[in-house]
Amino acid sequence: LGRPLAFCSLYARAASSFLVTRRPFLVSSGLVASSFASATSNTICNMAVAPSQQAISTGYLNANDAAALDVELMSSPGFCLEQLMELAGLSVAEAVFQVIPPSSSSKGKILIVCGPGNNGGDGLVAARHLVMFGYESVVVYPKQSSKEHFVNLVQQCKDLGIPVLDSMPQDLLTKGKYSALVDSIFGFSFHGTLREPFGTIMMQLKEAQETLKIPAISVDIPSGWNVDGGDEANTGFVPDVLISLTAPKLAAKTFKGRHFIGGRFVPPKLSEKYNIQMPPYPGVSQI
Repeated sequence: LGRPLAFCSLYARAASSFLVTRRPFLVSSGLVASSFASATSNTICNMAVAPSQQAISTGYLNANDAAALDVELMSSPGFCLEQLMELAGLSVAEAVFQVIPPSSSSKGKILIVCGPGNNGGDGLVAARHLVMFGYESVVVYPKQSSKEHFVNLVQQCKDLGIPVLDSMPQDLLTKGKYSALVDSIFGFSFHGTLREPFGTIMMQLKEAQETLKIPAISVDIPSGWNVDGGDEANTGFVPDVLISLTAPKLAAKTFKGRHFIGGRFVPPKLSEKYNIQMPPYPGVSQI
């Protein structure tokens, strides 16, 4: 992957079971198609499938089982933080490409808001890939990590001319400035309520989403949501697109929008152990 450093530390991504459809692979909960019961979470995901789509369905894993799967990914197959982050960020960038192709973006920028942890690192990687895909990225990174890998990710963005801001841009509510809003703030390990400045940031994202109809895209789990229970804090934020990493979280069961899966790396033995049926990804796609 050509990463600037190579340390391996336990990095809790998350897992759950999921339902996937073709063109491209996406998940959509709450409607009816086929179902596959997860022995771990004892839940079922159902979906309506268009005539041109093919469905694969599974259940969902809860937060504890999701964390356990990540521990195994980091120990048995031996994935490192850098590997998982690169795979996650690439998946996010590919999903943005599917939702808003460069030809239809009207030259609007892609705003990626990054949190202080690994979810934020995924956003930094995605910002870099998006520039390579032909987009103009803008990163908001209020609480920057001092860890070497994250410092390197920031420098890689700056080397590509990507602005890395400490706060939300003043032109956020200017029509035509942004084509998509990427919520890469908090992931599956989030608990409690949003602390500042992220509480205000999420309200600003929600305002831009609702006022200007800019698609909001969440990475792994909508920021502020409980992994198992969903929007228990009543933030009112519901993204238009969700990109689950490794596999969806239990909270995704109630999500009605467009849902992608970035998990094209999970070994078959772990898929079987955690009752995850990975989708038959097309070609070289990561989603």
